[in-house]
Amino acid sequence: MKTILVPIDFSQNADKALEAAKQIAAKTGAKLLIMYAYQPYVGDFMIPESIVTAPIYQQLEDDYRANLKERVSRAQREGYRADGIWEIGSVETAVLKQAKETSADLIVVGRTGHAAFLDRLIGSAATGIALHAHCPVLIIPPSNEVIQFDQFVYATQLEFDERDILLDVIALTKQLKSKLRLVKVNSDEQLNIQPDGQYIDEIERELGIGRGEITILNSDYVMDRLENYCDQVKADLLIVSNQRRGFLEKLLNPSMTKKLTVDTRVPLLVYHKERVEIELKAPMVILG
Repeated sequence: MKTILVPIDFSQNADKALEAAKQIAAKTGAKLLIMYAYQPYVGDFMIPESIVTAPIYQQLEDDYRANLKERVSRAQREGYRADGIWEIGSVETAVLKQAKETSADLIVVGRTGHAAFLDRLIGSAATGIALHAHCPVLIIPPSNEVIQFDQFVYATQLEFDERDILLDVIALTKQLKSKLRLVKVNSDEQLNIQPDGQYIDEIERELGIGRGEITILNSDYVMDRLENYCDQVKADLLIVSNQRRGFLEKLLNPSMTKKLTVDTRVPLLVYHKERVEIELKAPMVILG
């Protein structure tokens, strides 16, 4: 892992996401790109109110730039390689653009923030980032008091087409010196193409994951069962992949993804198989 992109809004939970990114960077040597997406005030100077409010918005912009620079400088003082990125535009557009242009290996976002940032990031924007970014997206919920990465749970379908993603998950687990468990939740809506035992044999033989680390559960309420299992094993991270079928399809369609990102108590890491190429252009300034 070489580059971690961290969009922030200077809220408490955005700073928590930055701390999570620092923990990962400390173990992987990755560079931190700390980004703020600013939407400038555009006033009509034919209207007297615009003449009065324009200096206020300029002061806000100056404050945001100073806050970004302070967080970059703090990370550098703490020994991290870090740059600041000032983007102009919506959060989703800016994040997807920067992730692509900087070849980010991971995006880390806080789930809540100031109202304007929250409206842009949560819901459709978070879903768009998680499904369309070229790299995995880690979402930190506000309920997480202690950010640590000791125990991972990967929600699997136990199908062969997950192999590439599972290899990436195993590599990340080793980099962070964490433990990994696999869990499958059987439900009526889940397709079961290959026999589970056949893929479990391959996982054990080729990937080094023992059968004792693979759990198969039954439930009609997939998300609730995943969260309960995470609580049971004291998981620090829930990992899902955007498969186009089965229970993960249900898990990661727009309405379910929004519920998961908003409601989950466990940090959520989203992988996806299909990388959507999007041409996005916006001004960008690098702060050293």
